[in-house]
Amino acid sequence: QVRLVESGGGLVQAGGSLRLSCAASGLTFSRYALGWFRQAPGKEREFVAAISKSGSSTRYADSVKGRFTISRDNARNTVYLQMNSLKPDDTAVYYCAAAFLMYSSANYASELASDYDYWGQGTQVTVSS
Repeated sequence: QVRLVESGGGLVQAGGSLRLSCAASGLTFSRYALGWFRQAPGKEREFVAAISKSGSSTRYADSVKGRFTISRDNARNTVYLQMNSLKPDDTAVYYCAAAFLMYSSANYASELASDYDYWGQGTQVTVSS
């Protein structure tokens, strides 16, 4: 059974930092591209960041470029999202997801939610002004 478990969320003041972690089990971690998405109250889920299977390619939403960094540690089966200079607009539930991407290059990082096969339960991030 595949499980993705997020942690690291919480309450932080604007300008602060958080690091989210997502631990995966039940899959061959290195064969999956990984992504972070978020959903704010009353809004649709949106793409935040993605990293390829190889780890050599990353992709970010324009709203987080220069502030967020995605990384992966295949030895720990964990993907991270370092979030700096947080803003109240970053308040949301953050979800990690894993994508097998059978027909894509190992260097491809997807921003499409429909590409992802497995999802975590989410972790709340609240940024106060």
